[in-house]
Amino acid sequence: MKAALGVTGCIAAYKSIEIMRGLQKAGVSVEVVLTRSGSRFVSRLTFESLSGRNVITDMFQPERNMDIHHVSLAQSINLLLVAPATANILGKFARGIADDFLSTLYLATPAPVLIAPAMNSAMWRHPAVRANVEILRARGCGFVDPEPGMLACGMEGDGRLASVDAIVNRALETLRGASDMDGLNVLVTAGPTVEDIDPVRFISNRSSGKTGYAVAASAARRGAKVFLVSGPTGLAAPTGVELIPVRTAAEMKDAVFSFYDEVDIVIKAAAVADYRPVTLAAQKIKKGGAKRTLTLSRTDDILAILGERKKKQFLVGFAAETESVLESAREKLRKKNLDLIVANDVSHGVFGEDTSTVHFITPNGETFTHQNLLKTEIAEKLLDFILRVREPL
Repeated sequence: MKAALGVTGCIAAYKSIEIMRGLQKAGVSVEVVLTRSGSRFVSRLTFESLSGRNVITDMFQPERNMDIHHVSLAQSINLLLVAPATANILGKFARGIADDFLSTLYLATPAPVLIAPAMNSAMWRHPAVRANVEILRARGCGFVDPEPGMLACGMEGDGRLASVDAIVNRALETLRGASDMDGLNVLVTAGPTVEDIDPVRFISNRSSGKTGYAVAASAARRGAKVFLVSGPTGLAAPTGVELIPVRTAAEMKDAVFSFYDEVDIVIKAAAVADYRPVTLAAQKIKKGGAKRTLTLSRTDDILAILGERKKKQFLVGFAAETESVLESAREKLRKKNLDLIVANDVSHGVFGEDTSTVHFITPNGETFTHQNLLKTEIAEKLLDFILRVREPL
């Protein structure tokens, strides 16, 4: 296994030496990418002396011009770990800026990306940084979030680099899971569907698509070929995923069944509209009268049809409930012939949030609860669970 360790300009950069040594002790080959600002805190010579390898500090190092090294390294690594990661590098990664070796490597590599931020607590909480982190999570980047404690500036708060052990252990977990879905074809649905009333109005729901996108990104990072059928969201397509955008429940059904026969795992995380208007008005409906009646008809139950036609597929459904959460989910699991259902309580406005509490429920009645996890963490635990309980083909 080979990892690239990105080291950026932060007082916590000295800990990256211990991180490098921890990975090396676990048998991981580490190539260090040291930014110009990072070299102000820890020298290139220190890393080279301890690693026995040349350290990359510049896009145009003389000894690196024999090949396009950011491309060759990008293709050869199994993990890109950035520790510590500053607010600046988070912004570059999120916005696609490639003005040095590390930011260019990020854009070029298909390998999993793990980021351990470190910065002042006010910076970590700033809306711009939070937005960049959300973008990167949605793309499938893993995070080892900073810990609370005393900061270099003398303040106390969130922002201190996570412990060396936490970062090394997470990196090793990522490396171990980097290829455990090789050869599997996975179909994920995400987001809401939209049913038009007239040219300016529609029926939809509050689904953000974050969970489905996180699952798709994680499966691709672990080696699967992933088809992501998504209703309208504001999320960027995860790296390495084939995105099939749809709008209506009918379009989602057609897209799902165009791939169904060739996939091994189906994860239906989308919130599909149960009803649609019987007729679509050709023009905007004008105001008039105190009341107006909208006639609706049922849409096709995609998940139920998948359960009826299931052959080799491992079929996972989601149940967003506001009451009798576990009972309703178990009934849905039984009626729709699912192999697993993921239930959550949406009565308290969880749509669009980064965290959630979910329950994995199996056909034999076992329930496994995961409380207040990031949706990226839920995605990892879900795939781990599927691989553990799914019978190999």
